[in-house]
Amino acid sequence: MTHPPLPSPLPKSPVLLAAYRARAAAADLAPLPRSVKDDALLAIADALIVRTQEIIAANAEDVARARAAGTGDTVVDRLTLTRERVAAIAADVRHVAGLPDPVGEVLRGSTLPNGLELRQVRVPLGVVGIIYEARPNVTVDAAALCLKSGNAVLLRGSSSAYASNTALITVLRDAVGGAGLPADAVQLVPGESRESVTELMRARGMVDVLIPRGGAALIRTVVEGSTVPVIETGTGNCHVYVDAEADIDMAVEVLVNSKAQRPSVCNSAETLLVHRDIADRFLPRALDALAEAGVTVHGDPRVQALAESSGSKATVVPATAEDWETEYLSYDIAAGVVESLDAAVEHIRLWSSGHTEAIVTSSQAAARRFTQRVDAAAVLVNASTRFTDGGQFGFGAEIGISTQKLHARGPMGLPELTSTKYVVTGDGHIR
Repeated sequence: MTHPPLPSPLPKSPVLLAAYRARAAAADLAPLPRSVKDDALLAIADALIVRTQEIIAANAEDVARARAAGTGDTVVDRLTLTRERVAAIAADVRHVAGLPDPVGEVLRGSTLPNGLELRQVRVPLGVVGIIYEARPNVTVDAAALCLKSGNAVLLRGSSSAYASNTALITVLRDAVGGAGLPADAVQLVPGESRESVTELMRARGMVDVLIPRGGAALIRTVVEGSTVPVIETGTGNCHVYVDAEADIDMAVEVLVNSKAQRPSVCNSAETLLVHRDIADRFLPRALDALAEAGVTVHGDPRVQALAESSGSKATVVPATAEDWETEYLSYDIAAGVVESLDAAVEHIRLWSSGHTEAIVTSSQAAARRFTQRVDAAAVLVNASTRFTDGGQFGFGAEIGISTQKLHARGPMGLPELTSTKYVVTGDGHIR
């Protein structure tokens, strides 16, 4: 593969040099057929399995350093790679390889009255930069999705996962290069300082889009400080609303799964809202179930009173205004009783981050009103909030969950990593 000559004078910044190499690699990737990209992805999956011990050893360095620094358990959980988790990551890569290639898909086409043939087709974005926190699985997920969609990727993980990400990128680049693709299609952004992040955010013209994945502070920093276009992935202040006509057994199961199945992720529930007409019957059971799962409830006065009168085993502390807006990412949940479905919708409208909202109800009318009136990237009916996930939606690994409204919203799979262009074919037409 031939690359354009290096610019003269050369950029002095290692970050900009990496971006230039990524741009050259992206030009080579864009026209490749699906078979070539899929072979590279399968090579990555094989390499992850073969080199699992190497990856886990590097990850152990990061985990030990995090524990020594007093890092919380939820962050350590996100950081940790096990043999089973590496195998699951490899399986996700194989899944991506089996998905349809979006590049070249014709979205619409027609023959104009003057005889011109018009087609709108999907094309890669080009160079995608990912800025993310201590989740080394994102390194592989992002690389796989970007390669499949014909994009080069610049990965800037947190310094807390530096050893893990370095090992993973080495495995990925070796596999990609061995499959005949440019190794520079997958790069770790040089440097561990904030300056390297700032340079990536300011590399307009070299990087086509940035996608931040992490906490609210990281996302806000990228959105507000970047000159490169940003696809905003938001925090997950997700709600479960239990309607007056809910099946109580179902509601308890959905609630506990939404909160406790894996509380450290963005699609876990952070707030429970209960219709007043079902509160006396539902809350005692729900509170006991949450207590068994180790969840602390931050309850409004009515939740507190019901907990006391029912003799619940739950730990219930008074909810403050701050609790309604908090993404706990821990075994905590805010809980309140609402007067009506519309009151629940109003509460969600006030406090939601626009990620995922769920209703449990046997009423089709209530479900329809809730889904129509709640504004979020995903609205679920009688299902756990934990299903808002690219893998669960059948997209393979996801690049992130977008909470914005432009271009992409919700779990971002392969189509969301493409743009479009118009191909116009004539026969000597002039205007």
